[in-house]
Amino acid sequence: MSFRIAPSLLSANFAKLGEEVANVIASGADWIHFDVMDNHYVPNLTIGPLVCEAIRPCTTAPIDVHLMVKPVDRIVPDFAKAGADIITFHPEASEHVDRTLGLIRDSGCKAGLVFNPATPLNWMDYVMDKLDVVLLMSVNPGFGGQSFIPGTLDKLREARARIDAYTARSGRQILLEVDGGVKVDNIAQIAAAGADTFVAGSAVFGAPCDTDPNRYDTVIGTFRKALAG
Repeated sequence: MSFRIAPSLLSANFAKLGEEVANVIASGADWIHFDVMDNHYVPNLTIGPLVCEAIRPCTTAPIDVHLMVKPVDRIVPDFAKAGADIITFHPEASEHVDRTLGLIRDSGCKAGLVFNPATPLNWMDYVMDKLDVVLLMSVNPGFGGQSFIPGTLDKLREARARIDAYTARSGRQILLEVDGGVKVDNIAQIAAAGADTFVAGSAVFGAPCDTDPNRYDTVIGTFRKALAG
């Protein structure tokens, strides 16, 4: 299984956002995770399409836009035009989950569903053909720096079983992403439960090393070593 590390810009230095994006990718990260919060679906307010458009020239790496907004459909085309590669959303925030997934894909992006700690996985059963990513929240969404919820490991195993069964039937691959409290000391355990894509915010952007060529080489390398066992 190949692994992807997706540092979350929520924990980056916003005064140097373009530089942070370039550095973290040069340090070996795979994706940029872009958290969008609306102070409505979640109790926080972050960044929108204009910021996505501004960082797009800073990297060729995929920009993974996580929409914590309600309603969803209105903003999807804006992020697609701004350079998003992947757009994920919470099923509770959409009136018609299948339609929203179709809208994302029709806009030229890969599509995914995000499951909060208490959201059941059965939402995915009816839309597997439109899913490119399943993202499990291992914290309650809204703020960075929270601790990993241990019960997510069992949920990851369940999601992995559903995805593997679907892949065996269809031949289509679906990525399994996890977001919240991912750190060097638990990433191997999370991977063993079935995750292949890891969002890490404060664990990456809170651990720069001034002697690293790109500031984050050491911490990204440590994540890679943990994943390699």
